[in-house]
Amino acid sequence: MKRWLPSFPLSLALFVVWLLLNQSFDAATLVMALVLAIAVPLLTQGLRPAAVRMRKPAVALRLAAVVVYDLVRSAWSVARLLSSRRSAAMHPCFVHMPLQMRDPNGLAVLSMIMCLTPGTAWGELSFDRTTLLIHLFDLEDEAMFIRMVQSRYERPLMEIFET
Repeated sequence: MKRWLPSFPLSLALFVVWLLLNQSFDAATLVMALVLAIAVPLLTQGLRPAAVRMRKPAVALRLAAVVVYDLVRSAWSVARLLSSRRSAAMHPCFVHMPLQMRDPNGLAVLSMIMCLTPGTAWGELSFDRTTLLIHLFDLEDEAMFIRMVQSRYERPLMEIFET
């Protein structure tokens, strides 16, 4: 089973999404959904990072709540800045943030958090995975931002994926 479906959740999601996109249960649609559900995970197996072993689901739920709160707060903040400030009063910049986390799955989740949060963008990860370049829409205190990312995102991700 694992040989034909290396990622059952991905296969199931592809199958369902294909049916939803086509809005049909015809035989051809079902066959194509099945072909995609089997072929795509097999073809993309080498692109996925190491196998995920989430060790602390309670920490993951708490992190999810923190991320949702930060996304909403950041969206309101960016909207307020765009509607009220002049561009000369904004301080966009790149920040080099030191990293302690090395797990590829944790880094992938951190990249999603940074890219989804309005006003931030993941720039690049250094070759030795010790420094992350982040672009910020408006920054007042670089040291405070680095401490915030490390405490709110990096440490919980390390608990989830590395300990």
